[in-house]
Amino acid sequence: MTSAAASTSPRPVALVTGGTRGIGLGIAHALARDGWSLALGGVRDAAEVEGICADLASAGGRVTYTAADISRDADRARLLADVLARHGRLDALVNNAGRAPRVRADLLEASEASFDELIQTNLRGPYFLTQAVARHWSEAPADQAARGRAIVFITSVSSDMASPNRGDYCVSKAGLAMAARVFAVRLAPLGIPVYDIRPGIIDTDMTARVREVYDRRIADGLVPAGRWGTADDVGRAVAAALRGDLSFSTGAVIHVDGGLSIPRL
Repeated sequence: MTSAAASTSPRPVALVTGGTRGIGLGIAHALARDGWSLALGGVRDAAEVEGICADLASAGGRVTYTAADISRDADRARLLADVLARHGRLDALVNNAGRAPRVRADLLEASEASFDELIQTNLRGPYFLTQAVARHWSEAPADQAARGRAIVFITSVSSDMASPNRGDYCVSKAGLAMAARVFAVRLAPLGIPVYDIRPGIIDTDMTARVREVYDRRIADGLVPAGRWGTADDVGRAVAAALRGDLSFSTGAVIHVDGGLSIPRL
């Protein structure tokens, strides 16, 4: 894929899907502090996120936004083309965009429509966006091959911790965790590390409706660290991975969950 940009950004560029709210915004802030320019994707109109982009740009990097629904093939292609046209390069992909089920339903009652929606957004979208980005990198001119590149999948502790009242979400995240593994194996010969970062109970708008439930469970010892996680906790983990310090750890699973996923007696 050829860039339509007249010049290339002097800073490395990270594409963060779902990067204007919740965990994605925490990731964007952490990368901005680390000297990245940002290409953000999301489903809101550009006018709604102008202030967010301006705030992120105050760290000194360029920040662009493209309204795109990663569950749609055409939107994924348009998103990648827009990033390359506006920045002239792409150095990292953070697959963060995802959704929770609209209704938490018992496994025996949950609908096929909900299952399909979560698979489309949480799994199919990032899987094929990663394929498109990896193809672009593999076809890049030889003089660009030395640039450090990396891919992060934001999965979840729900990749391997079962919640029968949101089975569709668990299955979508388990699939995404396997996507991280297969891409890690395929892209390792190209020098592109892939990471699976698994947040636990994170304080965002997605978890706001179950806050009282998890407040009680955390108080009862569910999370060894004794608190909610924050979007910044996840953002700092992503920034560490993309700095290149873990370049020989491709395929690594990094839990950001305060010990939630540690098996205990």
